[in-house]
Amino acid sequence: MLFRVAALTIALSLSACSSWVYRIDIPQGNYLEQKSIDKLQVGMTKEQVKFILGSPVVADAFNKDAWHYVYKFKSGRSKKYNTKKAFILTFKEDKLVDASGDFELPENFYTPFNEVSETEKRKSQFKQ
Repeated sequence: MLFRVAALTIALSLSACSSWVYRIDIPQGNYLEQKSIDKLQVGMTKEQVKFILGSPVVADAFNKDAWHYVYKFKSGRSKKYNTKKAFILTFKEDKLVDASGDFELPENFYTPFNEVSETEKRKSQFKQ
């Protein structure tokens, strides 16, 4: 009986010294996906961009024409799973003019939003 009590006491004491404590994952900021970025085009208004990506997490007080989308993931398990991504949009006269950051821009990003592509023009000519 005394052996069982001693074994239980030692087991509980050792488990209390364990460095492993459950820690939750902490996501912060705007989580963006590449498929959302692929919908962006130069010439979109701020409202159209906000509809696609949501409100920016950081509004620059000194430059109202720059929107910062920042996402940080802090893993509770290990630092090797921590990630940080940033995406910065630049506007001029309420229109999107440039983007930079940790995402790839789509091929048609620099095609103005309201401009009809050449292939669409050809298709419309054949329909008439």
